[in-house]
Amino acid sequence: MYSTSATNAPKINPTAEDFLPLNGTDYVEFYVGNAKQSAYYYINAFGFQPLAYAGLETGVKDRASYVLQQDKIRIVLTTSLVADSEISKHVQQHGDGVKVVALWVDDARLSFNETVKRGAKPFMEPREESDEHGKVVRSGIRTYGDTVHIFVERKDYKGTFLPGYKAWNAPYSAPVVGLKYIDHMVGNVGWNEMNTWINFYKEVMGFAQLISFDDKDISTDYTALMSKVMSNGNGRIKFPINEPAEGKKKSQIEEYLDFYGGPGVQHIAVATDDILHTVSDLRKRGVEFLVVPETYYEDLKSRIGNIDESIEDLKNLNILVDRDDEGYLLQIFTKPVEDRPTVFFEIIQRKGAKSFGKGNFKALFEAIEREQELRGTL
Repeated sequence: MYSTSATNAPKINPTAEDFLPLNGTDYVEFYVGNAKQSAYYYINAFGFQPLAYAGLETGVKDRASYVLQQDKIRIVLTTSLVADSEISKHVQQHGDGVKVVALWVDDARLSFNETVKRGAKPFMEPREESDEHGKVVRSGIRTYGDTVHIFVERKDYKGTFLPGYKAWNAPYSAPVVGLKYIDHMVGNVGWNEMNTWINFYKEVMGFAQLISFDDKDISTDYTALMSKVMSNGNGRIKFPINEPAEGKKKSQIEEYLDFYGGPGVQHIAVATDDILHTVSDLRKRGVEFLVVPETYYEDLKSRIGNIDESIEDLKNLNILVDRDDEGYLLQIFTKPVEDRPTVFFEIIQRKGAKSFGKGNFKALFEAIEREQELRGTL
């Protein structure tokens, strides 16, 4: 986890209130149809390492959860062991998808009370969980769709993950691929709902808006969307929120909402210090990425200036580049990681840039449209 607490960290977004405060992303929990097989995929395809497990062998009778970690990123894959459960219903409606975005806090009770006081709908009343390794306090609130935030206070806990979990000593794990931390997580919401959730993060959680994009920024000849980026004060938590915009054909956001059955987490952007190495490794392991046309690279140098990387190397791996006033970034997007065209991952390396790749939007969304056309959903 992050070694610096948010209370001492510099304020990257000075307009945010940061009353909670938030130290970082604690974990992201997916509800999935088969957690054991999903864990195998994330270990072998993305290089996550086995960390902890809860299930029948640990006294949990209704679910099984596998916890994976790579540097500061922790994901939890949970499946139901019974037919009629919240988890089963979530998977039936949404397919495999993110249920919990857990946030690491100094005080889970305070975080719950302050956000509920400001209008959040409760999901989990503050509760203390303990074992021989100490105690954890967790609480939770509802956000867009069926997604929730769990506040995790773990300053008095020395165990592997959480009480109720045991260390998972898997017989095999693949090498890591260099993923470091979660850079941002994007939520898709319905028509005209973006500002509702922007106000939620502002008023309920003390976030402030970093940047916004309208349908002139994010559009092609066929589709469009609107997006605003919210951030907490220290900048460790960044949540872009997307909504559909009018276009000639069905946008990627509309496709997501149709197949996910409502609002939810669209993609998770994970950072690396060496995107050429990371993406090369991921491709060798079978991870599929969106493809932009070769013409994207023809005038790249004149558009983005001098960079450390070879244009040819970037072209070979289909990595995109964009520049802002503070530097440049490199990024690439996977195809959806399951059969429903919903959740995907972004791999990002920042070299000073604080933005989100606005200069790549047109090429990226044209690539998504080509995939939509193949699926018959454009």
